[in-house]
Amino acid sequence: MAKTAIVTGGGSGLGQSAALRLAQEGINIAVVDISEKGGNETVEQVKALGPDAIFIRADVSKAQEVKNYVDKTVEHFGSIDYFFNNAGISGSGKQFLETDIEEIEQIVGINMLGALYGLRYVAEVLVNNGGGAIVNTASSAGVIGQDTVVTYSATKHGIVGMTKSLVAEYAKDGLRVNAVAPGPTETPMVKAYFDANPKMKKSAEEGIPQKRLGTSDEVAELVAFLLTSKAQYINGDVIRIDGGFTSTK
Repeated sequence: MAKTAIVTGGGSGLGQSAALRLAQEGINIAVVDISEKGGNETVEQVKALGPDAIFIRADVSKAQEVKNYVDKTVEHFGSIDYFFNNAGISGSGKQFLETDIEEIEQIVGINMLGALYGLRYVAEVLVNNGGGAIVNTASSAGVIGQDTVVTYSATKHGIVGMTKSLVAEYAKDGLRVNAVAPGPTETPMVKAYFDANPKMKKSAEEGIPQKRLGTSDEVAELVAFLLTSKAQYINGDVIRIDGGFTSTK
């Protein structure tokens, strides 16, 4: 019987690339996103590879909408095996003291609460079924401090804490939870951030020992490895994929 994965933020960027990479392994995909256009595009691409896929629209900052995407996935596919807990936003790139309270609330709502809600409802299904695997999307800003992303960094450090603490509680129940910490990566979210802050792109590229941004396909390869049976003894880890960006920090 085919396995099933939920991918949040699956309509573009890391989420879309991960959904397609998992589909190459024959895994059915529940694509969750706020964007119907992007989400449905991913569904079409997954189905073209062979597996089944559905799109579920959700604002992950709302607990009821998170519960709904979990319930609909179980209703359609029968169960959940894997979860790429990925949906997130970066913010405007303003210095912290120039940031509006509304922006802080939005970033925390999507990145922090959205991730927690996802873990709460998906992990419940996985544990009740004897286990499964989760990958959370952290960031280089979740393992070091970075300029212009104070709120974003706070949420991504939070992702690291969620990852480790969930393992401490539920590894004995067959749950594996890891996080990926991408550095600057060529995704629509990062492009929008760099478009608003062009000096930051040059600074980022110069600060990466490999002298280039990462790609979403490179991150997707790591996500697929961590979720599938190839990584059974990796648990509670935060794996950096950043071309050496944080290696000396």
